Amino acid sequence: MGKTFKRLLLAPTAALAMLALGACVTINVYFPAAEAQEAAEEFVEKVLGEDAAAAEGEPQAFVPASRPRWSPMSLLISSAHAQEADITIRTPAIQAIQNRMAERFKSGLQAHFDSGALGFGNDGLVVLRDPAKVPLKDRVSVNQLVAEDNRDRNAVYREIAVANNHPEWEAQIRQTFSRQWVASARAGWWYQAADGSWKQK
Repeated sequence: MGKTFKRLLLAPTAALAMLALGACVTINVYFPAAEAQEAAEEFVEKVLGEDAAAAEGEPQAFVPASRPRWSPMSLLISSAHAQEADITIRTPAIQAIQNRMAERFKSGLQAHFDSGALGFGNDGLVVLRDPAKVPLKDRVSVNQLVAEDNRDRNAVYREIAVANNHPEWEAQIRQTFSRQWVASARAGWWYQAADGSWKQK
């Protein structure tokens, strides 16, 4: 009789302990790499213009990340929480940056990508690769355009992460965009490989 009574007392306690454990579990939302790549492609092609959609050549824009393995803790987390989040680039701040970058590219930067003076760095920024290809009278203005564009690039990578409620994704957003700038680059443009060397598309 005593043992039965103890079991009845312990059962609710065990259930409460399991409930508390479930409540303390940190829900991991994995970086949605495929969705981020799609968002990067949409953003970059808007900035670079119509020709970007037809760009050919290496490297590939995206290498799928491996999915995390099943964990017993997933029994305590609903499937809705375990799913990956979508990536949105449709906020007023992100759209404003995109519009500025598109205008700057069309009116100033494109000619210097075409000449080989500028290239895409491996950190998702624009680099003045060969200053000698910029006429002396234009060097100050080109340096200013590059600085402004890189400010916007840094801002948009941060803003996309924050807008999606995951500021810790900023580095992965940057990497995804860095690959997409190169994938959308036109033939003859320069880009920086992972080892820092320059290659022509």
